[in-house]
Amino acid sequence: MTKNSINVVVAGATGYVGLDLVYLLSKHPHVNISYLCAQKNLGKQINFFDKRIKKKLPKITKINSVNWKKIDLLFLSLPNGEAQKLIKKLYKKYINLKFIDLSADFRLENEFKYQNTYFKKHKAKKLIKKSIYSVPELKGNNLKYFRIIANPGCYPTSIQIPLIPLFKKKLIDFKNITIDSKSGYSGAGKNYKSKFKFKNFYQSTYAYSVKNHRHIAEIDQEFKKISKNIVYTFNPHLIPSFRGILSSIYINKKKNVPLNRIVKALKSFYKNNYFINVYKPNTQMGTGNVLNTNFCDISVCQTRLKNKIVIFSAIDNLIKGAAGQAIQNMNLLYNLKENSGLK
Repeated sequence: MTKNSINVVVAGATGYVGLDLVYLLSKHPHVNISYLCAQKNLGKQINFFDKRIKKKLPKITKINSVNWKKIDLLFLSLPNGEAQKLIKKLYKKYINLKFIDLSADFRLENEFKYQNTYFKKHKAKKLIKKSIYSVPELKGNNLKYFRIIANPGCYPTSIQIPLIPLFKKKLIDFKNITIDSKSGYSGAGKNYKSKFKFKNFYQSTYAYSVKNHRHIAEIDQEFKKISKNIVYTFNPHLIPSFRGILSSIYINKKKNVPLNRIVKALKSFYKNNYFINVYKPNTQMGTGNVLNTNFCDISVCQTRLKNKIVIFSAIDNLIKGAAGQAIQNMNLLYNLKENSGLK
């Protein structure tokens, strides 16, 4: 541990995302985990929940036991609606304290969109403008101006990384885009059994939120910054796998744009980004290579229709889609190497 270690608190340490976050932070060369907080299981060691965590860490405590004067950064892996209340309480009182929120509380820049999407009023609406939504590869240079970092959702991460460079280069048609995403059930959180009560859960694939998944609001928000003419449909599925997301994105490329040019454009855009792998054209792929990593793998393939292509984008929903991306944001926030603690 260095003299200039970042003293962090993890709120929501025992959830699926929280445990991956603690595991990764416990191995980070520039981090000191000062407190692990949760509502239940107070006094227990974190390795009771995750045997991968070998380092001796503080026992689980309540958030009100934290001495905030000695803390640099708070990670919030809490249910939607909870992070905003805690950040509002701490933001002005501790001016050196920074926040990385892994919930949806600061992802949407409009308080009314938040209310319409999550069916609750925002309790810290004045702080929304003081936050930044950050897919690190797309927003990294701007983080130093903010104390509140909104970590993106897992589906939007897998979708924005391959599409936004192509929108900016105008290599693909902005309309008639179909996004078909399949996720491991850990994306639904520890209470997934109460949310999805369909038969044969562990042996089946399940389509849900057909018309309006919550993540559409943040995808819309980021796409509209590029063009208001982008038209797409999105449908998520749960698959009988614990972790991983594969998004299959069907688009029409512009006429006379060869497949190789699209691949080259993605490689060029991400040439300085450690965690993005763009495969050779027409490479078959899945989530296997990205599980338990912070990588996003991308493959662009030709379909049987001349102008129709499919882009496959694979991430680990708990890491690149959540905990790992949060640490990547932290690294950029503190001017560390992007992949520090994530190799």
